[in-house]
Parts: sequence; C-alpha cells; structure tokens
Amino acid sequence: MGPRFSGFLISAMVFLTQLLSLTDGRDIGVCYGLNGNNLPSPGDVINLYKTSGINNIRLYQPYPEVLEAARGSGISLSMGPRNEDIQSLAKDQSAADAWVNTNIVPYKDDVQFKLITIGNEAISGQSSSYIPDAMNNIMNSLASFGLGTTKVTTVVPMNALSTSYPPSDGAFGSDITSIMTSIMAILAVQDSPLLINVYPYFAYASDPTHISLDYALFTSTAPVVVDQGLEYYNLFDGMVDAFNAALDKIGFGQITLIVAETGWPTAGNEPYTSVANAQTYNKNLLNHVTQKGTPKRPEYIMPTFFFEMFNEDLKQPTVEQNFGFFFPNMNPVYPFW
Repeated sequence: MGPRFSGFLISAMVFLTQLLSLTDGRDIGVCYGLNGNNLPSPGDVINLYKTSGINNIRLYQPYPEVLEAARGSGISLSMGPRNEDIQSLAKDQSAADAWVNTNIVPYKDDVQFKLITIGNEAISGQSSSYIPDAMNNIMNSLASFGLGTTKVTTVVPMNALSTSYPPSDGAFGSDITSIMTSIMAILAVQDSPLLINVYPYFAYASDPTHISLDYALFTSTAPVVVDQGLEYYNLFDGMVDAFNAALDKIGFGQITLIVAETGWPTAGNEPYTSVANAQTYNKNLLNHVTQKGTPKRPEYIMPTFFFEMFNEDLKQPTVEQNFGFFFPNMNPVYPFW
C-alpha cells in the first residue's frame, strides 16, 4: 500500500467516523401523538422508533401503555401533564407529588425521562399565570423522589412573540413578559432549556406573496434577510433567532432553546402542502440542525423534535392530519428515516 493511498484511506476513515458520530449522536426526536383510531400498538411504535434510529420521543401527556412499552428501550422521553392540570399542580404540592408518583416514579429505573414540560402552548392561555408555580412544585416532587436532575420546562408557540421580524426585533408580548421572565428565572437556576414550536410552513402558507418557498424550504442560495449584519438563508433560523432576541430583551439570553415541534404537512392545503415540500423541508432541516446553529447562535447545535410520527385521523381536518412520517399501518409517507 503506497503512502498516497494510505493517506487517502486514513482520511476516508476519519470522515466516515465523523459522519457516523454525527448521525449516531444527533439530538433528534419525533413527537408521538395518539389522536387516531387506527394507530399501531405502543409496542410496535417503540420498535418503529428503534428501527428508524430515532432516540427521542415527545409525548403530550403520560400514556401508561406507552411508558410500559418504552421500558428498557433506550429511548428517552419528554412529556408533561395536560394543560388542564396545570392549575391544580400549581396550587397543591400534593397534586404535583401524586402526578410524579403516578407517571414518573414507577418507570424511573427503566425509562429515561429527558424533559418534563409544564404546558404545551399554554402561554398565553388561561393557565399561563400558573405555569411558574406548577414548575416549582413538580421540581420539588422530582427532587423528593431522587430525580432532581430531570429538567422541567415549558413549550411556547410562535405567537408568544409580539414581534418576530426582523429577527433582532423579536420580543415577547407585553401581556406575557412578566410570566416569561418568571419562567426564565426558574430555567436559569436549573440550567434548563426553553422549548419552542417553530413552523415555517404556517408562516409561508399564510403569506406566500412576501415569503418565498425557497426561504421556507432551506433552498435559497442567497441571503433573503440581512439583519444587523447577520445573513438569513432560511425562515427557520429567523424564527428561532427572534426567540433568542426576545430572551435577550428580558435579560435571559443565556437560556438555550430546543425545538419542540416543527414539520411540514403532505396534504390538505395545496399547492403549499405536498409530499415533495414536506420531504424537502424535513431533510434540509435535519441536515441544518445537526450541523450548525443559527446566525445569532452559530455554535449551538439545537436539539429538535420533528412533528410527527403518524398521520392522525382524529385531528382537525385536514392539514393537521397530514404531518406524519408514517401512515398508521407503519408504511412511510415518504422515504426519510
């Protein structure tokens, strides 16, 4: 073996090792909803996650049958109580203790709980003011059961921002600034992230005249927005950095972000929805978030949950029913994983 070939082989092996490290170590998950009357069993779903190489699941509430199926799977779970339970968890420590004792403690030795989310887009609803106290009570409960390292957070929607364009103008609505500041103070103490739902699809579909498909799908070859010297080639980065700017404005720019939901529907609002658009968006997003950060936070590789595992027929027609990577029979809607 000549030195030139040997050097090439070593370089190729290094590249392959880096590539495998990237794909194996990526902090990527897929949301698992159960709003369907024809979905596969939780055991089959857990196996599908494993065979697809998806190591993180986000649930919207504790489902005992899913928690049982996840035992020993090696897949991490992020979940939280229903929004309608937040008020009772905030007002009564014993209610928080009961929730943790019922939904976390029986599984703690066999299931890896990554995040406990107090509120799914509950900001700025009727439960908003109860979220900080509910977070504190759940944290107290986790600590009492020896689970104090489990992170507690909340999930906020894009409309938590009163302004999101340009990204540097990102700011929380005046009606929720105080609540968000209280929540961020809790997150800062435990070094926990804030979870955000980010959907370029909805922004594009609501204003295709001013937002190009290339900008929404990560296919723009030139910067579309230049904001304070930062170049934005895709809408996703602009939306995320609007949250980063909003955090800066309330004095919590050190809080990291995790994308709790993002995706693109395959049907229901043509021509904006299509299999081709969904596949392009999700593929490009996966490549993007596993390799680089946003213009404002270029070094931070952001954990991301894709929405969602299955098409769910009990959701509101028709766009909401068509975000899935898989049909209920577990056949892929398009090649991806």
